[in-house]
Amino acid sequence: MDNRRMAPVRADRLAVLIDADNANAKLIEPLLNEIAKYGVPYVKRIYGDWTKPHLSHWKSKLNELAIQPIQQFSYTHGKNSTDSALIIDAMDLLYTRNFDGFCLVSSDSDFTRLASRLRESGLLVYGFGEKKTPQAFVSACDKFTYVEILRNSAQSAASHAGKHSQTGKSLNKKILQLFKDAYEAVSGEDEWIHLGPFGSQLNKLSPSFDPRNYGYSKLGQLVKASNLFEIKETPHAKKPAAKDIYIKLKEL
Repeated sequence: MDNRRMAPVRADRLAVLIDADNANAKLIEPLLNEIAKYGVPYVKRIYGDWTKPHLSHWKSKLNELAIQPIQQFSYTHGKNSTDSALIIDAMDLLYTRNFDGFCLVSSDSDFTRLASRLRESGLLVYGFGEKKTPQAFVSACDKFTYVEILRNSAQSAASHAGKHSQTGKSLNKKILQLFKDAYEAVSGEDEWIHLGPFGSQLNKLSPSFDPRNYGYSKLGQLVKASNLFEIKETPHAKKPAAKDIYIKLKEL
């Protein structure tokens, strides 16, 4: 019997800051599930003027999910004081040095500079917003997830299950070029590359990349559908039931 102590699994400490005016209360549960993939949310705050009736649909969610509402009155018409409050709190939390990353939930480009500043301090920034989110904010994050893909994700995956036999013709030229660029960056002299580093490079090149944007629940499924690569699967060294996936760009 191996009596060596197992090293504890490290979970990133995350601060989750939500712009109530630019987030969807109906998607908060799947959003928090998505955040759990990246770490543990030690702080969960949501900002808005809670005296306004348009935010009433949030109130039933706050106690249930232990999200702390931060009241910010709209002192001047046309000025978004909520954004300022969120940014000030983010900087205060940054200076505590207690966190590994931030999750910014908004579709507002006003948080672009905040995301850049947090990354300049060496922290990870995960953005979550609608597809209308300006590209500047998307690019300022390490990873950006469009919340539309969180809506009924299981149902969406099932509805697309019959489409996985399609070739790369069903994917636009932009995503196919992204695949080629990521492959060239990772492959080096060894043409066969593991799917893991390939996926990481995709997110470096395009923070909003997610296979679910294209109707596939897994990267491997989308790679197969692109018809760009030869694919090789080998048994995982430590998990025989699992597979390691390697890809190689097909010759023209």
